[in-house]
Amino acid sequence: MTFVELREITNSYCLDRVNLQVPDGELLVLMGPTGSGKTTLLNVIAGLEEYRGSVLFDGRPVDGTAPGRRNIGYLFQGNNLFPHMDVYSNIAFGLKVRGAGSAEIAERVEKLMDMFEISGLRNRFPAGLSGGERQRVALARALAISPDVLLLDEPTNSLDYRTSRRLRAEFRKWQKRLGITTVYVTHDCSEAEQMADRIAVMEQGRIVRTGRPEDILRFFAETEDMA
Repeated sequence: MTFVELREITNSYCLDRVNLQVPDGELLVLMGPTGSGKTTLLNVIAGLEEYRGSVLFDGRPVDGTAPGRRNIGYLFQGNNLFPHMDVYSNIAFGLKVRGAGSAEIAERVEKLMDMFEISGLRNRFPAGLSGGERQRVALARALAISPDVLLLDEPTNSLDYRTSRRLRAEFRKWQKRLGITTVYVTHDCSEAEQMADRIAVMEQGRIVRTGRPEDILRFFAETEDMA
């Protein structure tokens, strides 16, 4: 997989000299209040935001690399499935754009539908899916291109508690199985505790603390006790 490193990442309206490392295969959770820069930082990694500083994959700068050539899987807030495409076509979309052959597409999509247990939904359209089913399809679509890095922006925010917790547990299993380097944004402390190998806390465009989930959540608890 890929070692992601951010060096002195700054932009004009949000980020302020962000330095961060995400080792191969790690699931890093980004936490922080609304407006702290979490989504902007994901967009920088994906090449969707202008910035100063450097983004490196395995020690190689990708600052001049177009978003489509960074090989990023990105699950935006709201999942953004194509409403006019069925499940199979949504998952296959990125592969088709890259010019993959029909046999390769079929093999990859079938494998992902099996893994996410959505094979029975292949001919359904997004409007006919539950929230949890839509998120499974969106995750499969993000992984279809075999990305080097996966970015998830509050992927369970719109789901009820039971569905969210079940999907998070399943995704954690899939992420470890695939060994894919992942940056995962959430506001939810219990979600961060369930998901993270490590947590990075953002405030006002800067990373102010990183550490193991238990250490970060203990710090939050102690801070609240002192308030």
